[in-house]
Amino acid sequence: MKTPRTLALLALAPLLAALPVTAPAQEPPKATSPAPVAKAAIDSAVKLARWQLARMTDTSHIPRATGGTRNPRGWEQAVFWVGMTELADAGAPPDIAKAILDMGARNGWTLAERPYHADDHTIGQAYLWAARHGANPAVINPSRKVFDFVLANPVRVNLAFYVPPTGYNDAECLKRWCWCDALFMSPPAFIEMSRQTGDNRYRDFALAEFWATTDFLYDPAESLYYRDSRFFERRDDKQRKMFWSRGNGWVLSGMARTIPLLEPDSPDRLRMEALFKEMAVKIKATQKPDGYWPPSLLAPENSPAESSGTAFYTHAIAWGINAGLLDRAAYEPVARRGWDALTRSIQPDGRLGWVQQVSDRPEQVEPQDTQYYGVGAFLLAASAIAKL
Repeated sequence: MKTPRTLALLALAPLLAALPVTAPAQEPPKATSPAPVAKAAIDSAVKLARWQLARMTDTSHIPRATGGTRNPRGWEQAVFWVGMTELADAGAPPDIAKAILDMGARNGWTLAERPYHADDHTIGQAYLWAARHGANPAVINPSRKVFDFVLANPVRVNLAFYVPPTGYNDAECLKRWCWCDALFMSPPAFIEMSRQTGDNRYRDFALAEFWATTDFLYDPAESLYYRDSRFFERRDDKQRKMFWSRGNGWVLSGMARTIPLLEPDSPDRLRMEALFKEMAVKIKATQKPDGYWPPSLLAPENSPAESSGTAFYTHAIAWGINAGLLDRAAYEPVARRGWDALTRSIQPDGRLGWVQQVSDRPEQVEPQDTQYYGVGAFLLAASAIAKL
């Protein structure tokens, strides 16, 4: 027997059937977490950075440590701090940025001792970063004072590298950028100084010196830089030119840090972008199947793993893809192989191994060899890889 309620529902059934069907309400999309590869790159860089931070005053883990290695304002440690700035910008935990600010305060925000020497300007890149990331903007003033001295007292020497009997550090040309490493060490500091002060004299000086060095040391037939003029005529036992991996890594990575500081579509930026792309073709061609680059770029046979040059190239290639200068399909495999090689370079005790020690030419390297600047290059590479 049908109840009155049942009869009412049966009467409504045709009307209900005619109503449009509405999809169930959907939940708003959830925020996506970083891609696993990006997170893994940052995590591995943070882990290595913390390993190195715990050993900044103990150089016993560095095979060929010198007084320069122990100098907290010297280039060897300064390149580590440059890498730390990019890691901080890539989303690392707050302790990474804090470590940079603490370092600057300990150093009194001063550069190393030699006013003209590009190596002694490197730490200024970290100070300039700090001025935009929590430090008092006045922290750039000691660096600016040095740069003003350089501009007011220009050096008139050529770029030929002659080592006098009194030793390497007395080479006259070191007061200019007569070795290719200098193109990483100094230009970003001078150009960023112009950006923060509005005084374009620093930028103009840096670009004039950059192109003078390039005109002198760049071999257009090979699309690579000689380390300095002493290597113009050097050949190996197969009569191949000697192009040092880390030396060219300094240049390509240095351009990756300099180009973004230049005005878009300015003549200098367009010229440097063209140079970057031309050089990248050669770097792509010289990568070994295992992902590393050989210490002597044109001599891959029987070469050891070498992580510092590899890290600088991985940084630069990944940056070039992110910046739209390099074709992703052609160059992403290069960057990925480089990054894979770098992750294999981490040793069981946590150090970055296979870092060629301080030098000016290709040398042998061992698994346990590490150095502050190699770690800095790894942090640069990780930050760029994460952005891919």
